[in-house]
Amino acid sequence: MSSLSSASSTSSMMAAGADGATASAGHVALEARDITKRYRRRIILRDVSFSLAAGSLVGIVGENGAGKSTLLRILAGELRPSGGAVALAGALGYCLQAAILNEALTVAQHLDYFRAAYRLADTRRADALVERLGFARYRETPVRALSGGTKQKLNLTLALMHDPTVLLLDEPYQGFDWETYLRFWELAAELRQRGRAVLVISHLVFDRGRFDRLYTLADGRLRLDEVAANVADTQAAPATEVSGA
Repeated sequence: MSSLSSASSTSSMMAAGADGATASAGHVALEARDITKRYRRRIILRDVSFSLAAGSLVGIVGENGAGKSTLLRILAGELRPSGGAVALAGALGYCLQAAILNEALTVAQHLDYFRAAYRLADTRRADALVERLGFARYRETPVRALSGGTKQKLNLTLALMHDPTVLLLDEPYQGFDWETYLRFWELAAELRQRGRAVLVISHLVFDRGRFDRLYTLADGRLRLDEVAANVADTQAAPATEVSGA
């Protein structure tokens, strides 16, 4: 497992990991150990520890301002923690809540740009995702002319097109219509079945039964909220609480 505890560029990390090894199903693909984050005197995260197994779909839910995005940025290696460490096995896909796209470029140009960044031979996987998420007719449309939901579809496609081992998703279905929302969950289930580790972070979760594990982040502490009975416990911390005092 490589360490992501030091700050680094998300795009460069993902590109470097595009050809990385895939963790075997059930093995730990990402592990956070005693993650703490402080901004001056304010403590955002308190000794957060958990692991994400290959072939699992895990959720973290918390109110706005609970520290979810801060945790995700640390997991992705984009933000340095005040304490603790993160270890990653394989390639990383990272989907931000606010899509970071070039307003002047078309959908197709984004796909080609990220193909080069990920060092992929072609955009076949991305093209299939574009079709599946239902925005193929916008391939030649500049991002500035897209709706918020379509921008989020593109954002998700860019995070998935290199077939990462670990996928970190921040409010991934924001702006989706009902049909696309269901397609997202179908895709997430297929990724899990293929041995990928998927983490979804949101302020609100309706479909709790879709997750193998669901955590609540509040007051900087991460606690296990719900466990699917048919999934083995791969977490490093006790089942009742996964963060220190």
